[in-house]
Amino acid sequence: MIYPWQTGDWQRLQQLRAHWPHALLLHGQQGIGKFAFAQHLAKGLLCETPAANGEPCGTCPACHWFSQGNHPDYRVVVPEILAGLVAPSGDGDADASSASDDGDEGKKSRAPSKEIRIKQTLALVDFCTLASHRGGLRVIVLYPAEALNVEASNALLKTLEEPPPGVVFLLVASRIDQLLPTIVSRCRQWPMTLPTPDEAGAWLAKQGVDDSAALLAEAGGAPLKALALAEDENRPLRDFTLQQLAAGPNCDAFACGENLQKLPVPVVLGWLQRWLYDLLAQRTAGRPRYFPGAAKALARCAQSADPAALARYTKTVTLQRAVENHPLNARLVFEELFIAYRSIYAA
Repeated sequence: MIYPWQTGDWQRLQQLRAHWPHALLLHGQQGIGKFAFAQHLAKGLLCETPAANGEPCGTCPACHWFSQGNHPDYRVVVPEILAGLVAPSGDGDADASSASDDGDEGKKSRAPSKEIRIKQTLALVDFCTLASHRGGLRVIVLYPAEALNVEASNALLKTLEEPPPGVVFLLVASRIDQLLPTIVSRCRQWPMTLPTPDEAGAWLAKQGVDDSAALLAEAGGAPLKALALAEDENRPLRDFTLQQLAAGPNCDAFACGENLQKLPVPVVLGWLQRWLYDLLAQRTAGRPRYFPGAAKALARCAQSADPAALARYTKTVTLQRAVENHPLNARLVFEELFIAYRSIYAA
């Protein structure tokens, strides 16, 4: 199934069905259901008795195999860290290399890779040389496409430059600016529609989510991200962090370090970065984007913050994001960041 706000994209895409591109790049904001859409599209392309609008029938052998995660003409390529998103199968549909694939027993305890690696894309080359098991298309989904590392990107590019007949690539990306321009140029680009606030709010209400307007604002209008925020067990700590940021020069940096130290650094940096964006938005437009419920606190902080110091601090946080996944002492990182935050209000 696709999400309600994706109906228009689905209908428009069917116009390409007579001359389907060998590579389609589905891109758009994170949290709007692009991966689910690509999977449903793949199922429709592999279905042996699709409906007139391209919807998979759900009853043919191909649809049954697809639903069970073992269609022989289908591959999904994701980083190791996202392997749980797809059902593994003996045919390798969920292509996410494990630590043992590299033959290094000593690294089995390492963190799962966030990249799509060259070994995974080279496996696709072998897949593309095989004949279709069912005499139809072979479909490959890569998600997120921006996770392709340099070597994997170059290996994929060679296949996209000389596409094998009967193979369709569905690349899914939130940041196409992080893809090789040569890969982007060899794909038919398809920007995915962001749902309207009414569409997203109605869907969230059906999921039992209260206060969807505030959640959607924080999620940038992305309903799946808003749902994840509603279900986030760290929500109380997020509220604590916003209270401390709203205190401006009275922010208790050491309490922040103490309370937040067990959280992943990227999570806290995300909260902090969105707050800073809203401070700048409040100064320039008088209208916060992510935390409209904190508008009064943002207005007070924006009025007392030194513009130059705010700009410098924003750059500091951005630079910190570049090393956010390194094995840092989270408590020290947070204390330093929140001490520096207080300094933007210094006289």
